[in-house]
Amino acid sequence: MADIVTTTQAPDPIEDFTAAPEPFALFERWFGDAAQSEINDPNAMSLATVDGHDMPNVRAVLMKGLDGPEVHDRGFVFYTNTSSAKGFELLANPKAALLFHWKSLLRQVRVRGTIALVSAQEADDYYESRPRGSRIGAWASDQSKPLSSRQELEDFVAALEKHYADQNIPRPPHWHGFRLTPLEIEFWHDRPFRLHDRIVFRRTGLEAAWEKTRLYP
Repeated sequence: MADIVTTTQAPDPIEDFTAAPEPFALFERWFGDAAQSEINDPNAMSLATVDGHDMPNVRAVLMKGLDGPEVHDRGFVFYTNTSSAKGFELLANPKAALLFHWKSLLRQVRVRGTIALVSAQEADDYYESRPRGSRIGAWASDQSKPLSSRQELEDFVAALEKHYADQNIPRPPHWHGFRLTPLEIEFWHDRPFRLHDRIVFRRTGLEAAWEKTRLYP
């Protein structure tokens, strides 16, 4: 089947991002562009894990930080219920992959690396920054478990709102953050006729230097 030719073109002039010497500054520049152009959630990323039966799972989560306790530990941070399906999978097999797809920019970034829990202080600080309703929601949702009806969830939310009416809402013990520290980051930019630009940065360990390779489309 022949390729479908569209009239959609990447913004001009097309940045020669392939000259970037390391991945994080390039990601931050692209993320800044996405924050200006994406209609919703420029920090949305697909998170791929593997379950106990060696079956893959993927879902969208939100990146809430790009940092780490040390320079070589810098990574992509997200928060979730550790008792959820993805929580169990990440704890059992602490490796994962991410995909950022910014349709408005005709760009995507793929990331693979190791997973670790953020510190309790980091989780507490981010939890405290969330809207009160989201903090209630973290207690109310037994994520990934069967739910008999919407009403059951709403009743539980109402009970929690009453319980914490005049109190600070503490972080649930099952609600925590994960950091994916990358060993590989690939940047992809659409070009006409599927002659896309691709570069990948790889390192053999967290303290190793990045090596950059240009890839065929």
